[in-house]
Amino acid sequence: MTAPASGGGGPEICAVVLAAGEGTRLRPLTERLPKALCPVGNTPLLDRALARLAGLGLSGPARVAVNACYLGDQVVAHVGGRAHLSVEPGDPLGTAGGVANLRDWIAGRGVLVGNADAYLADPAAAPGPDVAALLAGWDGETVRLLGLPADDPAAPGTFDGHRFVGFSLLPWRLVRGLPVEPGDLVRAVWRPAEAAGALTVVPYRGTFYDTGTPADYLAANLHAAGGGNLVDPSATVTGRCRESVVGAGATVRGEVTRSVLWPGAEVAAGERLTGVVRAPGGLTVPAARR
Repeated sequence: MTAPASGGGGPEICAVVLAAGEGTRLRPLTERLPKALCPVGNTPLLDRALARLAGLGLSGPARVAVNACYLGDQVVAHVGGRAHLSVEPGDPLGTAGGVANLRDWIAGRGVLVGNADAYLADPAAAPGPDVAALLAGWDGETVRLLGLPADDPAAPGTFDGHRFVGFSLLPWRLVRGLPVEPGDLVRAVWRPAEAAGALTVVPYRGTFYDTGTPADYLAANLHAAGGGNLVDPSATVTGRCRESVVGAGATVRGEVTRSVLWPGAEVAAGERLTGVVRAPGGLTVPAARR
């Protein structure tokens, strides 16, 4: 039984987490890990998305699906039996094609679609309840987008003066006809629904980063650290850390400032890192905005 949009009697809803993308702007980090598995605050982004859905009562392979393509074997192994898996052969199908490829699994339900790379945090609400307004009172016929007010309300890519922040709610009537071919939800569903007066933006009250660039990925990690250090208990720190995230098994003998160390990464004695992401093997990606 899938979770209804409201406390009871509403349309049945399932959820899809989009995790198939190549994450080209995060290369060379995403040459090692798919973007969905890149850690933010020492938790893979995909796990954050699944936890948010669980907070809405959506969990398990009957209720939640994850698509995979680029480095898909890593995504499949990581998800295991926690969700239904949709592996796209060849190149990623995009946001619309990825949903269309799950049409038989969605099977008449409304679908909450989340981007795995969306970092969301609301200090006033736990993951799940923080986006519950997106589902509340939904009639099963219209499109809803989660949004934050845009700096320029008229800028391209905005919806009703808001920028999209990672989650949308789609009715079955607009999903069932989507073709299984490369395409995006903006042009295939959202803009047509907007033109028909069938799209609503639900404001989000917290913080959002799309983590698609090194700068935003670093910013999301620093936000997760809350202005201090976030150090995994298995890390070894004999040097100095300032406002940084240090992953499992990482070693810091030098100095790290406003940086992210992936699990197993090392900072040697005498080495100083500022505003970077360090992966195992010494891979270092400058991330601070210039």
